[in-house]
Amino acid sequence: MSDGIVYLVGAGPGDPSLITLRGVDCLQRADVVVYDYLANEQLLSHAPETAERIYAGKIGGRHNQGQDEINRLLVTKAAVGKVVVRLKGGDPFVFGRGGEECEALREAGIPFEVVPGVTAAVGASAYSGIPLTHRGITASVAFVTGQEGEHKDGSNIDWDRLSLGGGTVVFYMGVTTLRRNMQRMVEHGRSPNTPVALVRWATTACQQVLVGTLADIADRAEECDFKPPAITIVGEVVALRERLQWFEKRPLCGKKIVVTRAAEQAGEFSTKLSARGATVLECPTIRLVEPESWQLLDLAIRELPGYDWLVLTSVNAVRYFFQRLDTLGLDARALAGCRVCAVGPKTAAEVRSFGVKPELVPADYKAEGIVDEFARLDMQGCRVLFPRADKARDVIPGELKRMGAHVDSPVAYRNVFPERLPPETLFALEKRSVDCVTFTSSSTVQNLAAMLGEEMMLDMLKGVVVASIGPITSKSCRDLGLKVDIEPQSYTMDALVEALEVHFG
Repeated sequence: MSDGIVYLVGAGPGDPSLITLRGVDCLQRADVVVYDYLANEQLLSHAPETAERIYAGKIGGRHNQGQDEINRLLVTKAAVGKVVVRLKGGDPFVFGRGGEECEALREAGIPFEVVPGVTAAVGASAYSGIPLTHRGITASVAFVTGQEGEHKDGSNIDWDRLSLGGGTVVFYMGVTTLRRNMQRMVEHGRSPNTPVALVRWATTACQQVLVGTLADIADRAEECDFKPPAITIVGEVVALRERLQWFEKRPLCGKKIVVTRAAEQAGEFSTKLSARGATVLECPTIRLVEPESWQLLDLAIRELPGYDWLVLTSVNAVRYFFQRLDTLGLDARALAGCRVCAVGPKTAAEVRSFGVKPELVPADYKAEGIVDEFARLDMQGCRVLFPRADKARDVIPGELKRMGAHVDSPVAYRNVFPERLPPETLFALEKRSVDCVTFTSSSTVQNLAAMLGEEMMLDMLKGVVVASIGPITSKSCRDLGLKVDIEPQSYTMDALVEALEVHFG
């Protein structure tokens, strides 16, 4: 008997963070992912790189694959022992034809599981600031297909009860039939002054909301060429949007931003951008790995009592240094006679997390600023340990040596190219749907140019806002032909986030 199984997973309404933990768990174990047009492509990153990805969606009424073909595909893949994830926009059992797929699987003897998702009506309601129910306004809500047949006699909808019930009515997939559906509600007794909202691409950076009434919403939609996919919300609750909308008020709402930091570093920065409304595409152009040999760093660590200063210029340097300290059976006590210079508040905080208080935290985070701080001290004859990245600039050790210090600068970690760039990011760049790309070091921009090719990178970033964390990174951008649009005065991630807010605000 085959061990294959099909998981029908609700992908949610668009925002990739709205998928359930169970849905992510299923994707992480998938051998095959069969996904829809309305399933956010970022969710595919949860699946193993080896997983087969099959697009089975529908755009504007044109099926890439018919439902019968999809059913056969699910059965065929699972029958040979594959773990198959059927990734469906919204919820599989709310206008998702999930029931039909389950029937086909049951008939074929294929085990399946249904993982609920946030359905489009709920997502559109929350992200547009329109409660589907509200005390004193309405206590009921109906979900209705917007794609009924052309003739009333063929309708399965009880238009009298739907129109006269007074509750909120949500039409799915109803943009192309908007005028007819609104007219039917008026014909069956609903006031033509009833508020209506169209919510397009709900919960995503592309979300658009158009408000009107049963009498005029179709005209408004035609005037602005309002396209599917969209949810139509009908009811007095729509008037609450004026007070309750929040999504569009975030400073980076509607902006798609590429983050080029190393995967292990991107999280906090990406989270801050997302919290301000941006859609974040993580595109690591750096992978951090151990040095080819620990020999020089190990030798320096064993001689720590003989050093006067330990200079740590990044969170990465801190982590790799203390990790090696631990590997050699040592801890913070080994630094008892050595003063620590930590460059930047984040680096200083990371040093403190290991129980060490930095003696020097330069206000200027550039190498030149660090040198200026040491120039105020007597460095003649001092021994300095500077654990660094393999491609770090030589400014600090070179200038300290000129001051009379003896400097050892062993490699603590290396920056290498990732094996490939994320396909969802490449797709967004090719579609010209990216608003901004951020570079947080010279390596991030240089590596992106190396991986894409300089000409292709310049072409893909035409019209895209370039944000650089500081002057050294900005110079690297300009050397490659990029125009830098954003550079914060303080060279920190928080300052870069604030600069992005100001620029797009």
